[in-house]
Amino acid sequence: MESVYKVIEIIGVSDESWEAAAKTAVQTASRTIKDLRVAEVKELDMKLEDEKIVFRAKLKVSFKYIKE
Repeated sequence: MESVYKVIEIIGVSDESWEAAAKTAVQTASRTIKDLRVAEVKELDMKLEDEKIVFRAKLKVSFKYIKE
């Protein structure tokens, strides 16, 4: 069986945690990307916005191209 996958980068944001940021990114992407397969956390960072910490998770996600 032959398959082709596309890999894209997405960034999730949360004021709770890095885990919540990653989860938000995957859940949001899965609404429009069919056959989402793998999500890999590539980078974690945080920034200060209005004296509040914002967590960011950069992920690479892959999905399968489906032949029609």
